[in-house]
Parts: sequence; C-alpha cells; structure tokens
Amino acid sequence: MWWKVVLGLLALWLVITVGGAIIGFVIKGLFWIAVLGGVLFLATAAVGWAKKDNRQLRDGPR
Repeated sequence: MWWKVVLGLLALWLVITVGGAIIGFVIKGLFWIAVLGGVLFLATAAVGWAKKDNRQLRDGPR
C-alpha cells in the first residue's frame, strides 16, 4: 500500500520538475528575444542617426 503513495509522490515530483523546466525555457527564451530586440533597435537607431540628412537642418523648413 505504501508503494502507491511513493509512486504518487514520484509522479507529482516529475510533473513539477517538467513544468518548471518548461517554464524556465520559456522565460529564458523570452529574455533573449527581448535582448535581441533591444540590440536591433539600438543598431537601427544608430544607423538612422548616422545617415540622417543634414541638408534639412541647414536649409530650414520649406
């Protein structure tokens, strides 16, 4: 009879472990996607700033 309790606890431990691993992978994946998005945003802003048309500033508004 005690083996049913042990098997139940092992099954619960397995579910908690697998669930925690899946949640960990999702959170870590989302973190790296956010980091990549931030780097790409900064790179795009830097390229846009470097290529901005300075003639608009010299000529004034039209």
